[in-house]
Amino acid sequence: MPRVSVVMPAFNSAATIAQAIDSILAQSLQDFECIIVDDGSADATGTIIEAYRADNRIIVLRQEHAGIVAALCAGLAVARSPLIARMDADDISLPCRLLLQAEFFAKHVETGLVASKVWLLSTGLNNRGHQSYVDWTNSLLEHDDIFRNRFVESPFAHPSVMFRRSLLEQFGGYRDGAFPEDYDLWLKWLEAGVVMRKLPEALLHWRDHPQRLSRQGGRYSIEAFYRCKAHYLVRWIKAYVNRPVYLWGAGRITRKRARYLQENGMTLAGYIDVDKRKIDTSSLPVIYYQDLPARERAFVLVYVGNRGARARIKAYLNMHEYREGIDFYCCA
Repeated sequence: MPRVSVVMPAFNSAATIAQAIDSILAQSLQDFECIIVDDGSADATGTIIEAYRADNRIIVLRQEHAGIVAALCAGLAVARSPLIARMDADDISLPCRLLLQAEFFAKHVETGLVASKVWLLSTGLNNRGHQSYVDWTNSLLEHDDIFRNRFVESPFAHPSVMFRRSLLEQFGGYRDGAFPEDYDLWLKWLEAGVVMRKLPEALLHWRDHPQRLSRQGGRYSIEAFYRCKAHYLVRWIKAYVNRPVYLWGAGRITRKRARYLQENGMTLAGYIDVDKRKIDTSSLPVIYYQDLPARERAFVLVYVGNRGARARIKAYLNMHEYREGIDFYCCA
């Protein structure tokens, strides 16, 4: 069984990091190293980490506060194993997590990344939207489903993934910028042809709390996700689509997000909408959905993210012989 390097960035995580470390030390797979990168914490995080130094599997790095990407890159630079597991300082891995993921790699040599389903560990916040996201990402297990849905949202909970170290050398690692570093990495690797899968077991308790980085950082805003996906989406369309491209949804928010596509060089043929009041025959027309062009004459990007709307639009497109991933993509 290949050895595993667990990379765990930590910043002001005193309330949760002991649970996170304990969950790694309790793994049934014992051949691992756990690299904890203290990203300039100002609370008791450093003191708590020090208590674990006696275990020779724990490697502690310290740096001035520079953010999660710098911490991840520092941890990856010293990781010595062929398999890299991500872990956050506020989550809990189930005891069989590393073993099941490592065993999967041993049996599936073509797979470059494997994640798992997750449990949402609620802390009393209004988690309805986040729970919907967890339910959605937990439904994507096979590579084809992950690839087909990659422009909807990030298909993985970041701290649930394990990947082959060789991917970093072949295709590059995390980039720093005004975008979600994990989503950018998955899109980059998927574009490069990396096979990604997800285990059917929930192997991580994913904690949601007000201080969670994805609730605080601007790089994780909804608009940052749309800007990130636009870069890769336009590249894919330019490479594989030779039909006029229409956006389903003609509202103000969709038009705003359409600009991210245009900034990356996409030319839109128009919009499609269910509201007759939005129908417009100007230079960039809005087409009523019942006047949908034949699939041979259009490629549709579904940019409507209202609850239940994606499923209804997909059903309508399927009824008109549009094939997901070939004639349309859901992007919201």
